[in-house]
Amino acid sequence: MNATAEEESGCASDLDVQPIDTLVRFVVHGVLLNAIGAGGLLGNALSVLVLSRPQMRSSVNCLLVGLAACDTVLILTSVLLFGLTAIYPYTGRLRYYYYHISPHITPYAYPIANAAQTMSVYLTLIVTIERWVAVCHPFRAKALCTSSRARWYVLGTAAFALIYNAPKFFEAEVYPSIDDGEIIYCVRSDIDFRTASYVAIYIHWMYLIVMYIVPFSALAVLNACIVLQVRRAQAERARLSRVQRREISLATMLLVVVLVFFLCNLLPLVTNSFEVFFENALADFDPLVKTTNLMVTINSSVNFVIYVIFGEKFQRVFLKMFCAGKIRRRDSPEHTRDDSFASCGERVSLRMTRNGTLRRSEARGSRGAAGGAGSGRPRRAASPAPTVYYPAPLTDLTSASITSDAPPNSTRWNGHSRVQF
Repeated sequence: MNATAEEESGCASDLDVQPIDTLVRFVVHGVLLNAIGAGGLLGNALSVLVLSRPQMRSSVNCLLVGLAACDTVLILTSVLLFGLTAIYPYTGRLRYYYYHISPHITPYAYPIANAAQTMSVYLTLIVTIERWVAVCHPFRAKALCTSSRARWYVLGTAAFALIYNAPKFFEAEVYPSIDDGEIIYCVRSDIDFRTASYVAIYIHWMYLIVMYIVPFSALAVLNACIVLQVRRAQAERARLSRVQRREISLATMLLVVVLVFFLCNLLPLVTNSFEVFFENALADFDPLVKTTNLMVTINSSVNFVIYVIFGEKFQRVFLKMFCAGKIRRRDSPEHTRDDSFASCGERVSLRMTRNGTLRRSEARGSRGAAGGAGSGRPRRAASPAPTVYYPAPLTDLTSASITSDAPPNSTRWNGHSRVQF
């Protein structure tokens, strides 16, 4: 929106607002957003470490690493733009950051946050498409769901997010001002760039369509198909193969990720829709707008908790990495594809010896046994069985909108990640 007269003439000081508004901003942004953001940064870092392990390598895990990376960027920009700037108006601390550092990083952190949000939304959609293919079209999964393709999907999503949000780099400008004889810096909208047509088409309607209508509709349809397929598979679970059961389990976990995504982005969707259809409808509901920032931060921080609760292999690898001395190893091997495999037309089973190595034992009725029993040839001494080792199955594991005041003189981000000056 267009800047107010106060913002055009100088910095809009948050010290002039009502104390209750300053308190609400401090609690929601200064305390809750910063605390949840710090936990989210740690959780995303641990997720990347676990999902990057060789035994976790798969197409969906590659996508989830990209999702954790863009969620990390989104949390960082949210803390820089909203969390830290909410401290000074209420406590008087971080004045230098509020008036000198934050104004200079806002024109860059703002579009980067928008790009990270766009990437997060569409990577969630791509993860859902990957699970839909694996569950509903399993015969095509080997060709379509590969790690090399997943890396290209992540790079393509990042390129799309940066290109789509490139105009936002030109929306804001920094200018100096005087406050009690001290030079401070403020941020305001570039009114020559943010024309009425630009705001109506790009900021309002395109944002609503690209960030909500398209991805949310696709997520709803795809997850409905996955739920129906999972329910049918549960009815025939006894006849499912081990690989099929893993795919169903992983799909169930990712359904939880998408459900949390819907819940955390529902309020930003409502607030953005109100701003599109009812201009300035949220002017008197600033605490509601601030809450949307908190919901987005929660969505970007909670995936690690979902992986730990619902991801069996994620739990196992995580405990092995960080609690190896406190847990007892499982008896079953972690790196076998199945209980048995076929070799040269014979059925060969994998057995665990006492020392934990995998050895191949020949099936009954082999030619060596027959020759030793019925022929005149001397029976050849059995040679040590070769050790066989197979990599772990490519087990798949799963896996915002920011609306608030842009420091120090902006009013808030439109919709779910847009600054108003």
